[in-house]
Amino acid sequence: MSSPEHLAPGRPGDLAGPRTIALVGIDGSGKTTQARLLAAELAATGLPAVYRQNAGGRAWFGKRAVRWGRPDADALLGRRGMLLVESVLRWLSIVRTLLRRALRREIAVMDRYAFCQYASLRARGARPAAERRARLAYRLFPHPDVTFLLAVDPAVAQERIDRRGTDQESMEYLTAADRAYRSLPEFPEFVVIDANGTPDQVSAAIRAGLAAATRPAAPAPRRIRVRTLVLAGVPVLAGAAVLGWQLAESL
Repeated sequence: MSSPEHLAPGRPGDLAGPRTIALVGIDGSGKTTQARLLAAELAATGLPAVYRQNAGGRAWFGKRAVRWGRPDADALLGRRGMLLVESVLRWLSIVRTLLRRALRREIAVMDRYAFCQYASLRARGARPAAERRARLAYRLFPHPDVTFLLAVDPAVAQERIDRRGTDQESMEYLTAADRAYRSLPEFPEFVVIDANGTPDQVSAAIRAGLAAATRPAAPAPRRIRVRTLVLAGVPVLAGAAVLGWQLAESL
C-alpha cells in the first residue's frame, strides 16, 4: 500500500492526519478483516498504526449460551440484560483503546465504535430512553477522525456469517441493523464503503476513502499526561454513573 502523502511519518512522536479510524457496519460486513488489513498496511509504511477491537461481548456470551443449551446471548441474559452488558463492555473497550492511543501516541484502527452500540439498540428494539442513556455515557468519547461504514447487502452478510460458522444472525436482524446504521444522526459523517466485493476490493476502496477523507493536520501538541488523566478520571466516573443508572433501570 502506498500511503497518502499527508499520512507519511514525520518527526518522531509527531503525527499528522487521523489518529483514530473506525470501521462500523452490520455483522458480516467485514469490519474485523478490513480493520486488521488497514492497520497492517499503515504500519508497513512506518506509521504507528495498531488494530484495536471494541467488542461488546455478544459473540462471547453467544458461544457460552450454546454451550449451556441456550440458542443465543439474549436467551442467556435476556434481551435487555444483554444490551446492558454489551453497552458496558463496549464502553470499557473504548476507554482502553483511547487510553492506549494517548499513552503510546499510536494510530488506532478501531473495529467497531460507539455508533455500533446505538445501531444495536435500535435494531434490537430498545426503548428510546435506553439509547439516550447510552449516548449520555458514550458522549464522553471523541468522534473518530474517519469512520468507515461498511455497507453490505444483508443476504451477503448472512452468507458470510454462515460460512465462518462461529455464530448466526437472522435475516430480519441483519436488515434491521442495516436500517439502524443508516438512521443514525451521525450517518452523514460516515464514509460509506461498498463492502459486497472481495476483501481486496473492499480494502482498495477503504484506502481510497482514507486518502480522500484525510486532510493535512498540524502535529498534535504534547499534552499526553494531562489528557490521559482527564480521560482516565472524569469519563470513567461519569460513564460509570450513567451505566449504573441504566443498570438500575433495567432491573
